[in-house]
Amino acid sequence: MPETTAPATELTSQYINQVTSDLERNVKEQERITAEITALQSQLDALQHDHTLLVSMQQALGIAATAPEPAPAGGVSVPSPRKKTTAEPRKKAKTAIAKQPTAKKQSAKSPAPKNDAAAKKAQPTLAELVRRHLTDQSEPRSAAEIATALGQAHPDRGIKTNVVRTTLENLVARSQAQRSKQGTSVFYTAPNPPEPTAAPKTEAQPVPAE
Repeated sequence: MPETTAPATELTSQYINQVTSDLERNVKEQERITAEITALQSQLDALQHDHTLLVSMQQALGIAATAPEPAPAGGVSVPSPRKKTTAEPRKKAKTAIAKQPTAKKQSAKSPAPKNDAAAKKAQPTLAELVRRHLTDQSEPRSAAEIATALGQAHPDRGIKTNVVRTTLENLVARSQAQRSKQGTSVFYTAPNPPEPTAAPKTEAQPVPAE
């Protein structure tokens, strides 16, 4: 009798251990699935909130509804991810609206280079400025003095002395300016005006006597 009781007790102990282990695994599995369900429910709530927001924006933009309605929360199927296609027309519409002011600004700025070119063409050349300055002066002037005077009169031109000196030498070569030296300094003046030619004298014709 004791021999029969001992194996039965051992078998019962094994069953108890097995049931206890299975019960622990079952509880852990329930906890894992419950956590997953909670996370999925949070994702579902967020998706439903986004869907409601997108539908209201779609109605505000006047776009016809193209996305299917999501399944009820208790259903098996999950909401269709096609709601992204609903957001694409809204993004395209915003992109088109955002590009319109840029195009207007570009079209408004396009005539600017033409105006700049016309303004540059209207400005006199450095040679003309130097020739006018020499004509207005009653005394010889050096290249440095001419560059200083023109730089003050035209600060936007960025006139330099060496450029003015080269321009003066070109004018001298074309007989549009005169050069003279006083010691080691070189001075420039406007060319002398041509002397007027004397008109030929006409002899008085004798008046015939009557």
